[in-house]
Amino acid sequence: MTATPPQSDSPSVPRAPRPVRLALRDTLALIVLPLVGALALPAAFAGGGTRRWFGGRAENQRAEAQAAKDAAAAAFYELDTAQRDLQISIETITAVDDSPAARRTVADFDAIGRRIDEASRQYIEAVDAYDLDHHDLEASAAAQARTALTRAKDELARVKQELDRFTGGLGPLLGKAETQLARLAPAVERARQGLLAASNALDAVRGSGLKADDLAARLATLAPELTKLNQGAGQHGVPQTLERAERVAREAETVRAEAERLPERAAEIDHRLVSLRTRAQALTTRAEQVEPVLSELRRRFTAACWQDLQHVPDQAEQNVAQAEQKLREARAARDDQRWPDATALLSTVRALLNTTDESVSAARDRLERLNAVQKDPRQEIDRTRFAIRDAQRLAMTGRTTPEPRHARPLDDSVGRLDRAIAGLEGRHPDYWHFLTETEAVRQSVARVVAQIREDRGSATP
Repeated sequence: MTATPPQSDSPSVPRAPRPVRLALRDTLALIVLPLVGALALPAAFAGGGTRRWFGGRAENQRAEAQAAKDAAAAAFYELDTAQRDLQISIETITAVDDSPAARRTVADFDAIGRRIDEASRQYIEAVDAYDLDHHDLEASAAAQARTALTRAKDELARVKQELDRFTGGLGPLLGKAETQLARLAPAVERARQGLLAASNALDAVRGSGLKADDLAARLATLAPELTKLNQGAGQHGVPQTLERAERVAREAETVRAEAERLPERAAEIDHRLVSLRTRAQALTTRAEQVEPVLSELRRRFTAACWQDLQHVPDQAEQNVAQAEQKLREARAARDDQRWPDATALLSTVRALLNTTDESVSAARDRLERLNAVQKDPRQEIDRTRFAIRDAQRLAMTGRTTPEPRHARPLDDSVGRLDRAIAGLEGRHPDYWHFLTETEAVRQSVARVVAQIREDRGSATP
């Protein structure tokens, strides 16, 4: 007699509640076991009843192996995530920094990557070696799986710790790289906006009738740089792109500022043209008055007093003629709107007129000074003696005797002044020599005074 228990998966037999299922199982056991006991006992000793007698232990081993598998999977996921995050940091550094330190960091990261690959390989092999879901998994196999998976998990955790230590040491390099990357986008945008502002300023100037060809040419040279900026740092490198953006922004700002100032610059050049032409005409009149001054100097004073001024009339005439030629060239440059050329030519004109003015004034000043000293040399003498005595008092302040390096040049100055005064005696005194000597004496005394004050200033605590 054979009893067939109800099948839970049969669509025609409803699943009984658990207490009913247990009672039914016990009833069937009381009926069936005495009848088949003799047959079932040899089968149990032959191994057919292993899972009945030892199924609880195998399930525990399977559960422990499954827990080890889950822990290893979690460790694998953490390591993989950390490696991906670190990969982003390494790419950030290499995009910005090509220093030896950065290259060493990349090499170290590659070495850690190889250790990560090895640990991952061990984990994958351990997972593939055991099918924990197989219904005939032996307890020994489950234990082996647990051991292999635990070992793989520990190796993954150890490599993760090494990766964390490596990540912690990237702070300075990563901070520097992130700083440059943070500057990159604003710098590129400033360059673009600067070029746009320069272009708009140039259009406005041209609209007012000014050509500004030189500014347009300078702006055109920045077009290839803008193309490289648009291509991005991925193609040209972050440091190079950052440097290019800052340079383009500076040059564009210079063009913009010059373009906006161009109308004012044109008006200034027009004003200088008129002013310098008026000055050249005035100097022509003044230069014509130098010859009468020289005639009076020749008539009243020795040759030493006027001989160095003989060239002034001819030189003044040449300078004024050259200045007028440069003015005509500057006017032509202004009409052609060659602003740098016009400015340079006007600077040359100004230098020529300054030189002419000084030489023309020198003749008149010479006559006035010679007249004054001829009439009364006492004023020049007193002025020089006062300077010497004042320096002598300073040298003696706080001392019983002056320092030799101060006293010697002052004594020499006294001797030079006495000799200059003696040179005024005679029928034809050299007044110009007298004036140049007294001036030289005062300059020498002034150097001594400056030295004394410097020495005492450095000695003060």
